[in-house]
Amino acid sequence: MMDWNGYREALLARVGDLGRLTPETLKGLTTLDRAGEKNDHLGAKTRELIALAVAVTTRCDGCIAVHSKAALELGASRDEIAEALGVAVALNAGAAVTYSARVLDAVEALPES
Repeated sequence: MMDWNGYREALLARVGDLGRLTPETLKGLTTLDRAGEKNDHLGAKTRELIALAVAVTTRCDGCIAVHSKAALELGASRDEIAEALGVAVALNAGAAVTYSARVLDAVEALPES
């Protein structure tokens, strides 16, 4: 298994390097990341649970490392995290079904040989 704590620390150090090279890029990311805090309709914990589900669907290890820690720090239980991950699994399965329908359309659009 991955050393998630070591990975997160190394990743954040490299992101810091990126921020020194292109500060406006990181400023833009920070603005996007904090946009939900302005309205706060969902609450920080729920936003982190959503972030974890999205991290799974986008296959972002860095997102998993950062948002797992944040979710736990905000009081998310392992059961809540598992439920959010279940949503990610369902969405990925749903996407596969949707794209399967697209394949059928593409196949039917081909002339019969």
